[in-house]
Amino acid sequence: MSDTIRAHERIGDQPVPGVSIVLPSALSKPVEVYFAEERNTLRRTGLLIHFHGAGYVAKHAGVESARPLIIAVVNLGSGSAVYENAFAGESTFPSLIDAIREAVSARASTDIEISRVYLSSFSAGYGAVRAILRHHSSAVDGIVLLDGLHTDYVPPGRVLAEGGTLNAEKLKGYLDYARLALDGQKRFLITHSEIFPGTYASTTETADYLIDSLHLQRHPVLMWGPVGMQMVSETHHNGLTILGFAGNSAPDHVDHLHGLPAFLRMILHEGPTG
Repeated sequence: MSDTIRAHERIGDQPVPGVSIVLPSALSKPVEVYFAEERNTLRRTGLLIHFHGAGYVAKHAGVESARPLIIAVVNLGSGSAVYENAFAGESTFPSLIDAIREAVSARASTDIEISRVYLSSFSAGYGAVRAILRHHSSAVDGIVLLDGLHTDYVPPGRVLAEGGTLNAEKLKGYLDYARLALDGQKRFLITHSEIFPGTYASTTETADYLIDSLHLQRHPVLMWGPVGMQMVSETHHNGLTILGFAGNSAPDHVDHLHGLPAFLRMILHEGPTG
């Protein structure tokens, strides 16, 4: 499907000021790393690891965050399984952080301390986040999920309207992290469109599951969001924010990725909707 109603503004693939390096062997495919300065003043910084999507979008998000932040971009292929499998080993995530820190320290000629770790994912990238949360949720300070939180129907292929249920086991790590965000210990922002895949649970259905499980409520809104998106619902309490947006087309889906700069600022600056 296509859509011509909303603006679908896009971040251009333009150079950003700073330093870009590539880690060729940290994972099965190269990892892009970016930081804004190559000076001895770079000492203590946050780290955002983004899963799935154009690296230049994440770099722009780092620049626009107005915070000391290293950006690492992981693209491993199609489907959530390739991301989840890559981080199935308990040591993979901390090893990746160490490789990023060492590479930036070497390039900046100073020993870098990573003070906070944030994760963001678009679409299939949520598989990596799910795997990381199994062993390392305490090490992650904030998460942004961009129209990418799915699970299976039980029994397989039977949608909710036909009596199916969601495979809650695959959502457990996200639910546990959402509880930490509700308590103000973490920052967790989830966005979703109105796309209905049909063969597996939509991002709307998984968001509804989290909201219901936490005894929260959606609040209807009608306002503009990033890149011309139309926000239609909001749930916000302490560190947890769930935002629903109109649209069920491919451009509507990609909007969520290009909205990353705005969504990242929400968790970094502790504002619900900005």
